[in-house]
This record gives sequence, C-alpha cells and structure tokens, in this order.
Amino acid sequence: MPAAEFAHVRAWVFDLDNTLYHPSVRLFDQIEVRMTAYVMEALGVDKAEADRLRVHYWREHGTTLAGLMREHDLDPDPYLVDVHDISFDALQPDADLHARIRALPGRRIVYTNGSAPYAERVLAARGLSGLFDAIYGVEHAGYRPKPEHSAFEEVFTRDGLDPAVGAMFEDEPRNLAAPHAMGMKTVHVAPDPVEEPHIHHHTDDLSHFLTRLTG
Repeated sequence: MPAAEFAHVRAWVFDLDNTLYHPSVRLFDQIEVRMTAYVMEALGVDKAEADRLRVHYWREHGTTLAGLMREHDLDPDPYLVDVHDISFDALQPDADLHARIRALPGRRIVYTNGSAPYAERVLAARGLSGLFDAIYGVEHAGYRPKPEHSAFEEVFTRDGLDPAVGAMFEDEPRNLAAPHAMGMKTVHVAPDPVEEPHIHHHTDDLSHFLTRLTG
C-alpha cells in the first residue's frame, strides 16, 4: 500500500488532460484536429504535412506550440484560444473524484500544458471547480512546456511549492522525469504501466488510487 510513501506530501499536483478525466473520453482528439488546422493556416501547408509537423514538434519540443514558437516565431495566445475552442459535452461530473481530491491534506493544484482558462472549463465540466488552490497553464511557465525542467521550476517557484513534500500525477511518462529529479513522488495515470526509474507508481483509476492514500 502506498499510503506511507505519501504521508509527507502536502502539495498535490495534477496534470489535466487524460489525468483528471479518462482518456477514453478522447477529448484531446478535438484539440489535435484544431492544432492541425491551425498549423495548416499558419504555415501554409497541407493536412498531411501539418499532421507530421504537429507530431514532430511535440516529440522534439514538448508541445506543438513550443515548436511553432521556436521554429516559426508564432504568437502563442491566439493559438491557445483557437485550439482549445472545443466541445466539453463528453465530460461528466465525478463526485467520487471530487471527494477523493478534497480529502488530500495540503495544497492542491492543476498544472497543464494547455491554458489555464481551458483547464477551468474542463474542471467545470468534471464538477471539480473550486477544488484546487491554483490552476497553472503553459502561459505561467513562460510558454515553456512540460517536460522541460525549467517549466516546472517556474511554476513551482510561482506557487511557492516545495517539491520535497510534493506529488505529481501525470498521464505522460516523460513529464514525470523532472518532478522525480526535483524530489517529488510520481504517479503515472494511464491505462497501461510504463517501467521507468522516474515513475514510482502507476494507476489506471485515479480515484481508486487516491482512496488508498486517504482511506
């Protein structure tokens, strides 16, 4: 049981997409469609090339946005507004998850590579509004994305968060490397486990995992 390993934690950091809702909802599919369309228009390329660049920038730079900014000097704010203009109808409130997160002792925050306004809309659709002490988007890290160590440092410094008493919940394995190096407990939230030295725990059911921590 992991409860003893988390007894010292007083700062609980949650990723948003595919972490605070199950990936089977496929909400991010809508964002990927809008990303591709934005790349097509911004760079004047066809759909196949836009899809290729979207994935390439994600792999090389952490996010598609970071690649567009670094290689094409793209203005990030219009992009963030456009790609997050999606339907949230597929999301449902989760009272059990709300109760489990509320039971966590200490500070609770959301940190996403999306924008903070987008995160607020997702949380509202999940019935999790008002539950978190702070919500941070990529804009709060100077548009530097996870998994960059400097992005975590900027957000955690802004929050006053001490990684030594922190835990990070995240669906993307590479985004747990920096938190681990900073001394945080790391939890991979995804259908399938990934064996990496920077991942302490895996769960395919966040609410159940939190139950094991709080009783």
